[in-house]
Amino acid sequence: MISTKHLFYFFVLLLWTSTLFCQKSPLQIHSSNGQIINHTYYSLTYSEKHEQAEWVSYILNPSFLNGSTKRTDDFRIDKKVLSQSANSGDYLYSGWDRGHLVPAADMVFSNQSMSESFYYSNISPQNPLFNRGGWKKLEAQVRDWGKSFEIIVVTGGVLTDNGFKSIGENKVSIPKNFYKIVYAPEINEMIGFVMPNQKIYNDLLSYATTVDEIEGLTGINFFIELSEEQQNQLESTINLENWVFNVSASSENTKSSSNSTQCSAIAKSTGNRCRNFTKDVSQLCYIHREKEEEKPPNYLGRCLANTNNGKQCKRKAASGRMYCWQH
Repeated sequence: MISTKHLFYFFVLLLWTSTLFCQKSPLQIHSSNGQIINHTYYSLTYSEKHEQAEWVSYILNPSFLNGSTKRTDDFRIDKKVLSQSANSGDYLYSGWDRGHLVPAADMVFSNQSMSESFYYSNISPQNPLFNRGGWKKLEAQVRDWGKSFEIIVVTGGVLTDNGFKSIGENKVSIPKNFYKIVYAPEINEMIGFVMPNQKIYNDLLSYATTVDEIEGLTGINFFIELSEEQQNQLESTINLENWVFNVSASSENTKSSSNSTQCSAIAKSTGNRCRNFTKDVSQLCYIHREKEEEKPPNYLGRCLANTNNGKQCKRKAASGRMYCWQH
């Protein structure tokens, strides 16, 4: 029989756990339209005009992603939406996927976090090839960052475009583009992505952009609790050296094989060897190859790249470069 004392400690522990892992973003977002809704594990602004969230915001960290809750697929209306949210009938036989904004795979901490991800306020119509391809890769990449350090994620469809098509009786708008922003306070960096709602052919880096660009596209002012100086610094630039793209998310690395090697360059931010992998014979990843091309050394002589057999290339380096025309 459980004693009163044990019951008391159980409820204290339950309260502490729910408080510790409440995932609402600590940073405010300015939205001129829509109802702001706070669920336990994420927040959003619901646009009645488009029948979906203008943005959703949540926190990921290693502890939260350490859960093992299975996907529930319990799609349902969000009763917190005063004007009533979209529903299953809007998507039935539409040909469009019920695309998560907060991914179910990010909500593995508990049954409640997983279940909350299936509210229709968190769903947007996505091209199946997009939802199960490039967007899924981006979600996996964001999770990988969340396993390394705590991040704040903001995502949604771009709802300022003209000429929306829609589905269902509630006329759910089909965004032409989707955005995702990742803010890592620990490394004091932000990165954004904008991807078209269609099959994605290029690697994720091709869609990387600044938060300033996304604010311009969406008309939303993100992270307004940061000082103006912080916003200007973080939202206008991307420091790619601090964002390690893993093998499952970069097209260069998705072709990985036994020939892939770790980039030989040194990351300026850490002083350690770059963590990206590459198949390029120069043994430099896409970031450091670009830097090499931007500042060619004053070098004349033999190409410094290695060929597939591991031997140094016999060609002469191009004028002012360390590598030949091929490398």
